[in-house]
Amino acid sequence: MASELMFYTYPSCTSCRKTKAFLQEQELQVSERHIFRDAPTVDELLQLLAISEEGVDSLLATRSQAFKQLDVDVEDLKLSELLKLMSENPKLLKRPILTDGKEVIVGYDKVSIETYARRHNTSAVQVS
Repeated sequence: MASELMFYTYPSCTSCRKTKAFLQEQELQVSERHIFRDAPTVDELLQLLAISEEGVDSLLATRSQAFKQLDVDVEDLKLSELLKLMSENPKLLKRPILTDGKEVIVGYDKVSIETYARRHNTSAVQVS
């Protein structure tokens, strides 16, 4: 993954809109990807997992309808199978996902977003 800030988003998602508004307010440059139209590839998901502190649990949306409708036990899947499933069905992913290739923030995590913004933009202010 490049060192630029990648923002996987879905415009109808409240958390995505909040995150996007904050990023714009902080004037952080991001590359925005519609998570359903341009889903992360298996390789990108593997890279996200490598920098995630919580592994698969940080990315897998276990409360989503898509997850509830799965007719498989994800615990029985190999990692490669799970990543393929998540890439092919991005509704299984939590959102938004924000990454610079060195760290990943999943969901609207005010503290993490604010900390990231402060490190990358000296004019960052508190998230409301």
